[in-house]
Amino acid sequence: MITIVPKEAEALLTWAGQMAAIEAGHRLPRAEVKDLFLYRGADTVLDRAAWIDGMGALVKVATVHPGNAALGKPTVNGAVTLFDNLTGELTALVDFHLVTKWKTAGDSLLSATRLARKGSRNILLVGAGTVARSMVEAYSSAFPDARFSVWSRSSTSAEAMGLPVVDDLQNAASRADIICCATMASAPLIKGDWLQPGQHLDLIGAYKPGMREVDDTAMARARIFVDSRATTLHHIGELIEPLASGAITEADVIADFYDDPALFTRRSADEITIAKNGGGAHLDLMTASYIAERWRNRS
Repeated sequence: MITIVPKEAEALLTWAGQMAAIEAGHRLPRAEVKDLFLYRGADTVLDRAAWIDGMGALVKVATVHPGNAALGKPTVNGAVTLFDNLTGELTALVDFHLVTKWKTAGDSLLSATRLARKGSRNILLVGAGTVARSMVEAYSSAFPDARFSVWSRSSTSAEAMGLPVVDDLQNAASRADIICCATMASAPLIKGDWLQPGQHLDLIGAYKPGMREVDDTAMARARIFVDSRATTLHHIGELIEPLASGAITEADVIADFYDDPALFTRRSADEITIAKNGGGAHLDLMTASYIAERWRNRS
């Protein structure tokens, strides 16, 4: 029987449960992941597939249309399908936006709980879209005393967040404990010269070769972590460009979620840490499986 999982399933989810699902998924055999991109100007069709032995398979198709914001429509849309691990039969259709929200925010939340200083309170959101809004909810679950501020190129979208809006990005970035970048930037917004000891940066927005949110100096100054080497190192501008320039080497990427969690951690209060959220299809599979299980087992 095919399970249809609607957005109402969100009431059954917790951020602790989502992080546990990601960690459990990484204890299974390493996922096989493939991506297919199609482009039409600024618009993108992204077809992502993942297979984890013991969990099953997923195909997620996403369309990214940046111009939709001006139309009052979601920038990202798509569909999520789950398939049985043994037979390959279709088992579930899971609400696309629900999977994307919890996968993306849960990914960066897991990194932040491991890397950000425990007393972090001042969180700067760079970008004011759907992802930034979900990060407020996610971060608040782990950093209950957090205070949020937001910077965006669009003052209208920033004000719609209902949070303090900052005009001086450099000043705000230099004062933050956690900097969360969730933009469609093709050139760095955050400069490494602005960064202060002890800061943690979650980089979410860049998802293809021509995109990045921080400069080479930031990458060179920080200890770098990724959710998956396989879906970030040679796929996303955030890593491709500083690797090509020599600002960093592959050895500077310390750990991903498949490594021993003891490696994926902060060593001192003063170091700067960066976590690149690549959001590969294996994370969609782990998330969609978690959501579908919660929905099937609802009382």
